[in-house]
Amino acid sequence: MTTNSVKLLDVVALTVDLPEYNLRCGQVGTVVEMLAGGTAFEVEFSDRNGRTYESIGLRPNQIMVLHFEPVSPDAKSEMVSA
Repeated sequence: MTTNSVKLLDVVALTVDLPEYNLRCGQVGTVVEMLAGGTAFEVEFSDRNGRTYESIGLRPNQIMVLHFEPVSPDAKSEMVSA
């Protein structure tokens, strides 16, 4: 994943555990703001009732964009570099 592949309002999943925020790998959030010129992202985590329980800035290597539509067979996968 490159930084320009993450957009405002994308649904993302954590790729790391963040125990200091009580967040675990796989938890789902929404990108609500682009930070540092698009090199970081404010991600909001909400419960099933839509109540936000955490909102934190994350780097691209800490999240992955979730896709809800089939991907074209010609699409190229983008890798995260740390």
